[in-house]
Amino acid sequence: MTVYVRALETAVPPTKLIQTEARDVFAAQPGLTRLGSRLVATCFDSAAIDTRYTAVQELTLDSRSDDPKFFDPATGLLRSPSTKERNDLFAREATKLFIDAAASAVANCAGIEPLDITHLITVSCTGFFNPGPDYKIVRALGLNPAVQRYHLGFMGCYAAFPALRAAKSFCEADPEAVVLVVCAELCSLHVRTSNDPDTIMGSALFADGAAAAVVTAREAPESETLLQLDHFETVLTPVGEDSMAWNIGDEGFEMVLGNYVPHIIDDHIVGALEPLLARDSSLMGLPYRDITHWAIHPGGRSILDKVQSRLGLTDEQLVPARETLRNYGNMSSATVLFVLRHILDLPPQGRDERICSMAFGPGLTVETGLFTRIGQPLEVPADDRLADEAESSLA
Repeated sequence: MTVYVRALETAVPPTKLIQTEARDVFAAQPGLTRLGSRLVATCFDSAAIDTRYTAVQELTLDSRSDDPKFFDPATGLLRSPSTKERNDLFAREATKLFIDAAASAVANCAGIEPLDITHLITVSCTGFFNPGPDYKIVRALGLNPAVQRYHLGFMGCYAAFPALRAAKSFCEADPEAVVLVVCAELCSLHVRTSNDPDTIMGSALFADGAAAAVVTAREAPESETLLQLDHFETVLTPVGEDSMAWNIGDEGFEMVLGNYVPHIIDDHIVGALEPLLARDSSLMGLPYRDITHWAIHPGGRSILDKVQSRLGLTDEQLVPARETLRNYGNMSSATVLFVLRHILDLPPQGRDERICSMAFGPGLTVETGLFTRIGQPLEVPADDRLADEAESSLA
């Protein structure tokens, strides 16, 4: 049975962060050592990010608040709210993003109505509350109260893949199933000033955003471009368990992102792809460049550099990942769906285009997915069509 993503939509909060302005704020914090100040400048400037979005409205220089909890623009000081204060904001603001992305996906899925949704999968690693985002979506969108609800929590940047894999399984088990997958992350809740290199790197990279997909095996209108879900695989690298982690502290969640992560990916990316490509006999023995599109989770510029170099990918093939990083930053689990959305917006290059996608997270875990972009046949110029017909008749 063939399962498709019938709609894929994204959402971001309204507050935009300019990378250079954020750098200057973090660099001006008291308590930074000379090394810490240099690391702030280096991490922010080398991140290949221009803009990011945040649900924390206080983080902009022109914000106004009588009781600032995250940032006081009058003094230029970053504050240290408790984990509870950060999570309270998550419950309020993440709900908006979950609902916005979900509503957009359902509204833009031809032939699917809210009451058609049979399963709902929500994903996040940046906060917790209950009744959770799954409940809020059901109420806001008017879904069937009996819809099956699942939440994947605290898995990290790769979590969109287990969610899509579960959606595919539901649809294969029930041909009439329609699964709504929604990822929403508020990573900026947990930024803070520090001399710690991992914390500084997180402050330079992470941002907020959401993405939602409608997954089903139901028949679709012929004119609709579809993303076919082919295969998924999971690989745990033999090293790196301590190099990427996400822990809960008294003042928010604490990220561990060791500078050795790009080297681990460089050493193990080829092996991580082998189980995925072995699932499709048409790809065995082909060079990686024969896959049309690559949807790489932009965990950071250096990670993208290592993947491109090791797999021999072209600059053009990395454009969706690099542009997502440049314009939105790293939004954890939602990010790879932004990259896929970018690919779906590109002009078609052929009838069926293979997409290889991957994301990296704590463990070190490498999640991979193989998709096919199903589009309409390209228009063939009349002269070429006549030549093809003449050649066929001679044969």
